[in-house]
Amino acid sequence: MSRTGKILSWVAGIIIALLVLIIVVITTFDWNRLKPTINKKVTTELNRPFVIRGDLGVNWERHRDEPGWRSWLPWPHIHAQDIMLGNPPGMAQMDMVHLQRVDASISPLALLSKQIYLPWIKLQRPDVSLVQTSEGKNNWTFDLANSKNSQADAQPSSWSFQLDNIIFDRSTLHYQDAINKANVRVSVNPLGKPVPYAQVTGGKDSAAQHGASDFIFGWHADGTYNNQPLSGAGKIGGMLSLRSKTTPFPLQADVRNGTTRIRLEGTLQDPLNLGGLDIRLRFSGDTLANLYGLTGVLLPDTPPYETDGHLIARFKRAGGPQFRYEKFNGHIGDSDIHGTLTYTQGKPRPSLSGELSSKQLRMADLGPLIGVNSGKDSRKTEQAKAARGDATTQPANRVLPHDKFDTKSWGMMDANVKFSGQRIEHSNKLPLSKLYTHLILKNGDLRLDPLRFGIAGGNLNASIHLEGNKSPMQGRADLHARNLKLRQLAPGVQAMQHSLGQLNGDATLSGRGNSVADLLATSNGELKVLMNSGIISRNLMEIAGLNLGNYLVGKLFGDDEVKINCAATDLTLKNGLATPRLFVFDTENAVINVTGSTNFANERLDLTIDPKSKGVRIVTLRSPLYVRGTFKNPDAGVKPGPLIARGAAAVALGAVVAPAAALLALVSPSENENNQCTQVLQQMKAH
Repeated sequence: MSRTGKILSWVAGIIIALLVLIIVVITTFDWNRLKPTINKKVTTELNRPFVIRGDLGVNWERHRDEPGWRSWLPWPHIHAQDIMLGNPPGMAQMDMVHLQRVDASISPLALLSKQIYLPWIKLQRPDVSLVQTSEGKNNWTFDLANSKNSQADAQPSSWSFQLDNIIFDRSTLHYQDAINKANVRVSVNPLGKPVPYAQVTGGKDSAAQHGASDFIFGWHADGTYNNQPLSGAGKIGGMLSLRSKTTPFPLQADVRNGTTRIRLEGTLQDPLNLGGLDIRLRFSGDTLANLYGLTGVLLPDTPPYETDGHLIARFKRAGGPQFRYEKFNGHIGDSDIHGTLTYTQGKPRPSLSGELSSKQLRMADLGPLIGVNSGKDSRKTEQAKAARGDATTQPANRVLPHDKFDTKSWGMMDANVKFSGQRIEHSNKLPLSKLYTHLILKNGDLRLDPLRFGIAGGNLNASIHLEGNKSPMQGRADLHARNLKLRQLAPGVQAMQHSLGQLNGDATLSGRGNSVADLLATSNGELKVLMNSGIISRNLMEIAGLNLGNYLVGKLFGDDEVKINCAATDLTLKNGLATPRLFVFDTENAVINVTGSTNFANERLDLTIDPKSKGVRIVTLRSPLYVRGTFKNPDAGVKPGPLIARGAAAVALGAVVAPAAALLALVSPSENENNQCTQVLQQMKAH
């Protein structure tokens, strides 16, 4: 052998010997010696205790799924037992994560291209405990050591990481939250064999036709949330579909929290990047108020409810995450509700838009949603305030509502919602119909324009504008009532069933303040009302519960029923003071004029009622009457002194010419000949 050949032989022998030595060292090395170093390094980086308490080892195995010669290359198979990750400093030291054993295989060839590639990792009995304290500190937020470096100094790593699949046999999750008053334990177990998505959903959901993966795991939860019992069960997909960007990840759940039940089935798109949600969502319960603990959305107390619809969520949308609950059907109490709503978490405020409809609504069911309560509900509200120790906002000597509008919450969200209802039951005696309104809320500015509905055979058209972004709030209302049938306005009063008359009216009011009482106390505007062919009696006043009216009618007409040919009023309001330009009742035996003022600021009355008999019938009282005092405790009686002077009466008649002409506009051409107010007002106008 030549000298060169001998040298090459020695070099090859040395290399082979070194490789053999390296292989022997690697295969015989006690990897447990590295545990102290690994534990210390990970503890420092994660800023919380980490320890491998069991065996740490590496086995070399061929990866027979690799093609060609690669199948002969041994891969390191790493295993570690009894692994613990603790809580961050300042929290009770306990296991946040505990694993009985971890197994993983690493591709050696991938390391040459600076990639850490794990075809799979197997977790044996992973147990996780998530904790949040009453101060808001939690153990799932990591304060990494290298995160303290500025981003300017941080250099992007040239290494990459890829994990194809995670396998585990059984897992438990314990969630404790002092803020949300939660103590929930969730267990996750393999189903044994994959369950097709269509088998669980019945094949009715569209996601089943778009390649949703099979269900792999089942889960069960129990405990308490918001101090209410919680239980639930469901199914989820496997880890392969969890990391897929194209295969929808399946979800199914049935959860009960107190009296609230939530059921869903559907898919999550691109789960690791929160691509989107497409589920059928059904929820029900005793009251919408109980949803606050689960959703964080403050809703009012309502009767039992249930709804079923299709929820589509887009988390990565350019304008902000968007949630669309479409084509839902449901009920609140005995009221049905249908429609589509879209909630967008945009800037500068989130927004809600959509259309709602109903065939029958009961105000008793939906009153809390719009701030309308019956007398019984109001008493309950006051009792609830007293039970909580809250002071009532209603003064004892006042009648007008002093409850404040919560205008601060109006600025939290914008809204653009249209609503239509076929029938609205305000009570058994006064049904409304064909309600339509368009609600627009923008930066605290609220509009109901239009607001229209049918009532008592006629209709009411209105436009409401409340500027909640101003302090005090500015409010304006334009109201127009037409063809309201008197017999339908009072269906429970037998005497009114003989009436063929109707009521028309217009009102324009504006004011400022954060309650109904404040708005009326500062109101400016006018009110015109015209009523023809009505009936009045003491019995009617007693049925209506109007003690003051009962007294006045008794003084004017005795106990008889008296037909009203026409009742007309034209009021002006200035800074809460209402003064009639014209307030007259024309009956079959008298003409009654009302003068004076009504003060909404201090809720006081100062009215004079002057009856003038006509024909052969004599009014029981020739002297004027007075009504004084407060709205809550009015006082009525006979006004002392002589009868009103003829000169003053003439002045009064002259002053009603313009109001009479204006009120004639409330009489529609189609009813002009049958409306007795036409003749009365024409006579006033002529004078």
